[in-house]
Amino acid sequence: MLEMSFSDATSGEHPRLHGAPSSRGRCRPETDRLHPPRSVAGVKTFVVRLWLPDRPGALGQVASRIGAVRGDVVGIDILEREGGQAVDELVVELPDEELVDVLVREVRQVDGVGVEEVRTLPDGRSHDPRLDALEAVAQLVGAADQVELLDELVAQVRRVIGASWAAVVDSEPGGVEVTSRSGETPPGAWLRAFVVGSTQSSVVPAMPSDTAWAPLPAAGLALVLGRDGTPFRARERHEVAAFARIADTRHKELRRAASRAHHPSVRQ
Repeated sequence: MLEMSFSDATSGEHPRLHGAPSSRGRCRPETDRLHPPRSVAGVKTFVVRLWLPDRPGALGQVASRIGAVRGDVVGIDILEREGGQAVDELVVELPDEELVDVLVREVRQVDGVGVEEVRTLPDGRSHDPRLDALEAVAQLVGAADQVELLDELVAQVRRVIGASWAAVVDSEPGGVEVTSRSGETPPGAWLRAFVVGSTQSSVVPAMPSDTAWAPLPAAGLALVLGRDGTPFRARERHEVAAFARIADTRHKELRRAASRAHHPSVRQ
């Protein structure tokens, strides 16, 4: 999957293309599906992450600009709404990949709108965050042992959230630094220090925008994710915490099952 990162979302700089792993005021539903993604020969599907003013008509103006370059908005995912600004992801179908630059220029013409990144979806793959999350949870619940559970956790969360890397770190003193990892993670010592510093400091440390983490307290572990250049938004951080809670509960169940299986009273 290709990804375009925009270092200056409001400038006219040409986006950089690089590889990325495949894989989210007023109250409103977190995800609005306009209509299901289609599989049309020659049509390419892109996920456009942008921020825009949280005011009536702003999203309509963006959709109009996308339509002007023959784009079709087939899905909307709201990642964050705060301080009069919204961060949304739009799923857009284009008849030609070379129209992406034109689309970005058009969208930037809307007052107050900036494009954070554009990434392509592989052919035949839809962008449905809710379905992706349910499939990931099914893999966690179906894990047969604790090792499989943690391996699935880092793989599934990295895919669903769209992280460059994910790791499970032992937060207990004297424990193994990293128990499971997916992607090119920072050194284990850095990950361990990050988790320990975040949990033991009396002052809540400033969280790097491109790093997210959540504890698995019953297991004495922590889930840490990172990616280059694209901040984790509020909804994504909530999703990371939810995955950690589910994994922690399943870890506790598997530990109990293993303990019962090895108890002397259990007949072989």
